[in-house]
Amino acid sequence: MRFLIQRVKMAEVEVANKVVGKIDKGFLVLIGITHNDTKQSADYLIKKLINLRIFEDENEKMNLSLKDVNGELLLVSQFTLYGDTKKGNRPSFIEAARPEMAINLYNYIIDELKKQIPKVETGIFGADMQVKLVNDGPVTILLEE
Repeated sequence: MRFLIQRVKMAEVEVANKVVGKIDKGFLVLIGITHNDTKQSADYLIKKLINLRIFEDENEKMNLSLKDVNGELLLVSQFTLYGDTKKGNRPSFIEAARPEMAINLYNYIIDELKKQIPKVETGIFGADMQVKLVNDGPVTILLEE
């Protein structure tokens, strides 16, 4: 499982020209799921995400977590995080989990994060989405289990 985290000043996701998820200060999290991922994999990354200290404190040091700054979350499923380009120029997505398996874990992640963060928005699983963001810093972190 992979969480690609972008610290943002704002982010939104559109499907069919309609905004389906929008946040202000917080994290845009692109979520990639592979075949052998489990709820335990998700729990590990959820804990890391919640406690990741990449917001600046009063001394301009990255020392504050999402909870510390009352940040928001925008979660977007993205199977292309498992794109493999080792052979040729066309990515292989063989390592990405099949949609029927991935959607269950994606929904589990959403439900668990909603228990801990007041505002959690999402894209639509499997949809053609347009994501807009203002990356703050820029700060982008990859978490893997």
